[in-house]
Amino acid sequence: MTNSPPSPSRSLTLDPHAIGLKVGFEIHQQLATKSKLFCSCRCSSNEGSDDDNKKDESYDLEFLRRLRPTHSELGEYDPAALFEFRKGKVMRYLARKGTSCLVEMDEEPPHDLNREALETAVIIALALNADVVDEVHVMRKIVIDGSNTTGFQRTMLIATGGSLHVKFKDGEREVKVQSICLEEDAARLVGDDSRVRTYALDRLGIPLVEIALEPVTGTPEEITNVALTLGRLLRATRRVARGLGSIRQDVNVSIEGGGVVEVKGVQKLDQLKKVIEYEMKRQHGLKIIAERLRGMNLNSIDESRVVVDVSKLFSSTASKVIKSVLDGKHSGVVKALVLKGFAGILAYEPYEGIRLGRELSELVRFYGLGGIFHSDELPAYGISRDEVDAVRRELMLDSNSDAFILLAGREESVTSAMHAIIERLRQVSVSGVPAETRAATQDGRTVYSRPRPGAARMYPETDIPPIVIDDGMLSRLMDKVPRSWDEYVDELSKRYGINRVLAEKLLDSEYLDLFERIAGSTSIQASFIASTLTETIVSLERQGLDASRLKDEHIEDAFVRIARGEIAKESIASIFEVMMQGRADSVEKAIDMLGLKAISEEELSSTLDRIISENYSMVESKGEKVLGILMGIAMKRLRGRVDGSKVNAMLKSRIEEITRKKEPLHEK
Repeated sequence: MTNSPPSPSRSLTLDPHAIGLKVGFEIHQQLATKSKLFCSCRCSSNEGSDDDNKKDESYDLEFLRRLRPTHSELGEYDPAALFEFRKGKVMRYLARKGTSCLVEMDEEPPHDLNREALETAVIIALALNADVVDEVHVMRKIVIDGSNTTGFQRTMLIATGGSLHVKFKDGEREVKVQSICLEEDAARLVGDDSRVRTYALDRLGIPLVEIALEPVTGTPEEITNVALTLGRLLRATRRVARGLGSIRQDVNVSIEGGGVVEVKGVQKLDQLKKVIEYEMKRQHGLKIIAERLRGMNLNSIDESRVVVDVSKLFSSTASKVIKSVLDGKHSGVVKALVLKGFAGILAYEPYEGIRLGRELSELVRFYGLGGIFHSDELPAYGISRDEVDAVRRELMLDSNSDAFILLAGREESVTSAMHAIIERLRQVSVSGVPAETRAATQDGRTVYSRPRPGAARMYPETDIPPIVIDDGMLSRLMDKVPRSWDEYVDELSKRYGINRVLAEKLLDSEYLDLFERIAGSTSIQASFIASTLTETIVSLERQGLDASRLKDEHIEDAFVRIARGEIAKESIASIFEVMMQGRADSVEKAIDMLGLKAISEEELSSTLDRIISENYSMVESKGEKVLGILMGIAMKRLRGRVDGSKVNAMLKSRIEEITRKKEPLHEK
């Protein structure tokens, strides 16, 4: 609810070295195995699929659970687990036959560990020159956000140490690897409201490798290149999954003097760069705000004295939010937090969009509240000047130096949220940047998610015995370690006769396997296939169109039709455009909608004759120089119904014929 007008803010350009920026990664990459990690169900996350859009309509069964935290072997509870539990949400799970079974439902013990997944994890560890463990022990990591039906995630350490060589502006650096783990992926979130959170089990249990890298310094571009380099090494194995949601980065960002902020769910490299830039700005902004809070002695705040029920002051309010709370069936309350000496601080904006009021609003949303009202932005939102003055009198505040925060909602939610606000203010005043977990948004910002997990969240898995990794296994798998990236690019370039730029784009994309299928089954020029997959589709995405609507079978169908001569290759961009817009759900429908059925020889010949006739005088005067002009007219009129090279040859032949007829007359 905070929306105060921006105050003059600083330049958005920050020197990452001056603020002590450090960024570490945890890369989570799904593996391309035939089955899940602890059962024989097939791997199919359906991320972005039509089934995903239909949500629960396409699932065979559903069930409900309420998860509770358990203590670790030391008898301690993980703070993140307690935080999730206090929300009191019911978890709803959707399951489909073939992609989930009793193991995913936690109605049956896990089966034997998937050996294919284990071998892939070891190959990746060897590629990074890591020290592989002698014996793999499966552990349980407490997870109580509902993303696993068991309340924990099964994970196992595969290797420690190792390094990745990455190019920085000042030369190549060695980025150290902390650990490499094999674990099961979480269930896929498909819905979330105030009472029920819904997950699909198709993704739960898919094997993934987690690689933790030591923090590095550098610019956001350089740090993003670390993730790119590691992603390329993983793809070079040809043993990892491709496509939306198959790789995710958890990014640990900190600046000098602040806590480590974990940002979860970054899926794309351009999003990663924006997230790092945003966190630099947000964290440095909080540090500047902390300087204003120094000396306020927030640690001595007595919560019982600074939180006051002011519901009676809003009995006749025009604020729709407060009115709905007070008149609702749960008979909510309005409480105020006294903030002595805080005038102007909640709306202060050291960088555009970075405000303490906004931080606190994000925080309270996780207690079921819509946000906060604060005195720096009032009167507004239906709260009148008289009501603001009444609150100040009730709290005995100085209008020039003091401030207050209002929360409206169910009493238990407001009480918990007020406590969280006071704790957050204490944290900000001490370090500026509290350690916490945040979620990445699609536009590259971050929002508060939960406290950082503690150490009290791991304990042994008792259903799976240890697995020995011997020298024979390591020797056999060493032969499967992938070649260098440059060798991989060169090999692809030579095999298909495409340039290195296209080859690299293909290897970086999710379309490599599809490219090889199409190039191997049709006579279409490989460079055209590659540029369509890596440039045309990307260009349409940048226009805001949804590439998830374009399935592999659609793309393959379009190329097969080009190979059979049913459509011209020039039409493929238009076909993909209407499909990504959602106006057609098949290539056939897109062709009909656009009128792109291949033109007959007779109709083509007739059309070109008309174009020549309409521009005959220009042909006579300019000869072959008119070819480009007539090509433009023809392709616009034919609208992708015929191959451009064919039109070019036919027009050129007609122009040459006219020129030859004209030459004898000119000699007379």
